[in-house]
Amino acid sequence: MSKRRDFLKLAALSGLSGSLGMTSCRAAVNKDVYNDLSHIRDKKVLNTEFFSEPVIIETLELLRYNDNFLCRVRSKDGAEGISVSNNMQMIALYPIFTLRLQQFFIGKDALDLDVLLDEVYVHQSNYKLQGLALWVPLATIEFAILDMLGKIAGLPMGKLIGDIHHKEIAVYQANNYRGKSAEESIVLIEKHVKETQAKALKFKVGGRMSRNADFPPDRTEKLIPLVRKTFGDDMVIYADSNGSYTVDEAIRIGKLMEAYKFDFYEEPVPFDWYDETRQVAYALTIPIAGGEQEPSLQNFLWLIQHDALDIVQPDIFYFGGMIRSMKVARMAEFKGKECTPHISGSGLGYLYMMHFVSAVPNAGPYHEFKGYNFEIPLECPTSTLRSENGIVKVPTGPGLGVTIDPDYIAKHQKVI
Repeated sequence: MSKRRDFLKLAALSGLSGSLGMTSCRAAVNKDVYNDLSHIRDKKVLNTEFFSEPVIIETLELLRYNDNFLCRVRSKDGAEGISVSNNMQMIALYPIFTLRLQQFFIGKDALDLDVLLDEVYVHQSNYKLQGLALWVPLATIEFAILDMLGKIAGLPMGKLIGDIHHKEIAVYQANNYRGKSAEESIVLIEKHVKETQAKALKFKVGGRMSRNADFPPDRTEKLIPLVRKTFGDDMVIYADSNGSYTVDEAIRIGKLMEAYKFDFYEEPVPFDWYDETRQVAYALTIPIAGGEQEPSLQNFLWLIQHDALDIVQPDIFYFGGMIRSMKVARMAEFKGKECTPHISGSGLGYLYMMHFVSAVPNAGPYHEFKGYNFEIPLECPTSTLRSENGIVKVPTGPGLGVTIDPDYIAKHQKVI
């Protein structure tokens, strides 16, 4: 049972049913929790003990080939790091990289990355761009820097942001067949689960930010029992509404999930309905997951502090990288919650996710897998990068742990 439900049970037993008593009790508890979470939020993440001298950034480039974007960073000592961006987003956002972020990092010590992320947020009032516009380009830069630092230290990325807790990642198969009937959806869901042999799955309910409209009508109420019937009692099942519901409808659908013993309920109401998310969470026993769209550390703190989420899901691209996401994971750990990050759907997002999860002690039992990216030619000597019986091995080589084909990199041109 979550701490939220423990608290409510204790409050009821203590006779704290009056609104004044309940409010004052929560305020007293939350003030202490807020201070603790604030301290965790502000704590440094990057582990610099593996480095004996500064790593000064000499060049930072954005490279493009068709609709693929790479970031290449080089130090004054000749070390190099490469990252692959979230190409679905970067195609619209690359001017922010080149005009607002790129020059800021030149001449800076990469070992000050925690501080640099705070400073670039304020630089040229970049905070006004907070959201995908800022965080996707910034995550692209961070991943290249971490790749470079990992190569210097001879360590995988995960080791730079924490201890390695998970050398292998159990995956859940994500599916999105909105627009198809429940019967059509279940056939496709079953097909993809068999391909990965995953022991967990996630499917979509509702109509996506649809204010209670289903797509098509009645699909969700048919599909929820059908998924459980098809996969049996041992399958771990997650459902994602992408903010489809108002509070009352989210609770009604959530109770249906509870009846079929689902394992978490993602974004029951629109992602920026913070108090409404809390209302749904307090009304249900199924764990509530969210955070894929969240751009703010402070808002994550509120969601965690008020037990509005049981499972936090920062997207390491959408949220600006591994360092910021690790702060969220640490705050969640303090409150006894899991971290199950969301994956952006292009490039090498699944690889960055695996390195991040490897260092998260409170990682959830299963993590999103959208398949291997065959469009980017690379070699990985320490992992097949494929799901084998529902398990993917995290690369253990330096940095990202893969080598992208140099001829492929050479096809890319500098973005000016």
